[in-house]
Amino acid sequence: MFTIRVSDEIKTACPVFTGAAVYAGVSNRKYDEQLWREIDAFSEELLSSTQMEDIKKQPVIAATRESYKRCGKDPGRYRPSAEALRRRILRGIPLYQIDTLVDLINLVSLRTGYSIGGFDANKIQGTDLQLGIGRAGEPFEAIGRGALNIEGLPVYRDAAGGIGTPTSDHERTKIDMDTHHILAIINGYGGQGGLEEAACMIQDLLRKYAGSDGGEIFFFK
Repeated sequence: MFTIRVSDEIKTACPVFTGAAVYAGVSNRKYDEQLWREIDAFSEELLSSTQMEDIKKQPVIAATRESYKRCGKDPGRYRPSAEALRRRILRGIPLYQIDTLVDLINLVSLRTGYSIGGFDANKIQGTDLQLGIGRAGEPFEAIGRGALNIEGLPVYRDAAGGIGTPTSDHERTKIDMDTHHILAIINGYGGQGGLEEAACMIQDLLRKYAGSDGGEIFFFK
């Protein structure tokens, strides 16, 4: 089990921040047809009910964007992942299919507006994580996009360095087909409301699609 601490710099910039995490044993698959029916159904619902200008006003996304500003990052240039996913759908670009674990985390992110970090728990160095703010020149190899300037971004660090931001997670701890334990972190920059529902949604999808008992939820702030 992991301990997640919130640094004083985050508490100062985002005093209402609360996080939730799901730790679970899992079995990954490359593709699940039924999961993609759920993703496609939500995508159609989003297209029929949402305009592009509405995305950044969604309360959870708006709170994450505000946290970026307070930490020193422009959310218009470095978008939170949940916002980027919704914008992708509204632009008519198909959602990328990665693997079942990543796909189900993306579905929860789409539904709730939370930017969710999904990590292979066995690749995390040590059992203590801390949420802080990225520093100038701090190295970070973002999944699928190379070097990412994380200065001013909220960042989770393990014993070896940064592993996740609300914009992108790090290649070093990414989920793959050999992942057997997952740590999913939900970032509540607007406070605790809605976190438990999002965590339970992850658990439900893990039970349905990842051969899991759902694992356990813990909160931190």
